[in-house]
Amino acid sequence: MTVPRQPSSPDSQDSPDGSRGPAEGHRHMIRRRWLTATIIVLLIGVPAGYLVISANQSRNSGRDKEDKYSATGLTAGWPSKVQRRLYDVPIQPYSREVAYYETNNWRTSRLYAQFLTSNKGLDKFLKQIGTSTPELKKNDITISKRDRKVVGWEFTDPGPWLGLTHVKKDPAPTLDVVVNRANPEHPMVYVVSTTTP
Repeated sequence: MTVPRQPSSPDSQDSPDGSRGPAEGHRHMIRRRWLTATIIVLLIGVPAGYLVISANQSRNSGRDKEDKYSATGLTAGWPSKVQRRLYDVPIQPYSREVAYYETNNWRTSRLYAQFLTSNKGLDKFLKQIGTSTPELKKNDITISKRDRKVVGWEFTDPGPWLGLTHVKKDPAPTLDVVVNRANPEHPMVYVVSTTTP
């Protein structure tokens, strides 16, 4: 009677001719496991660490903006599409330093917005609200002291400062626009859009 051949254990190696080779040494097994663990850590740990660092930087950047604007009542970021359409404030897509604040009561609703744009962006913005760049008057601060106080705008930085008021037929909003052209290539635009329901 013959005993059936047992399958080889994982610790032994069969040579090509079918005979068993020496079992893996303890030292070699430890080295192999250590190498496997190191590869797993590198494949999983490094990308995970990168994601954590990236998320923290992004969150900190958002917090910095929020801190900068929260003191003034402004919210860093873009007003919703509905707000921009309702108040007729077409902020150009490539604008930066965008912030806004909305107030509502039974008599009037206002959207305060600010953004940094290009000369072309300013021209497009003014054209879309129904006016043009030549309508801007030098040293004409059209945003009232009351409205400036609401969001903490102080137009005291070096200018030149330009402004205009664009009145539309009700129920369309009236827009008070002030532009700081201290940087001739990138004007800073401040808008107060007022609607009366």
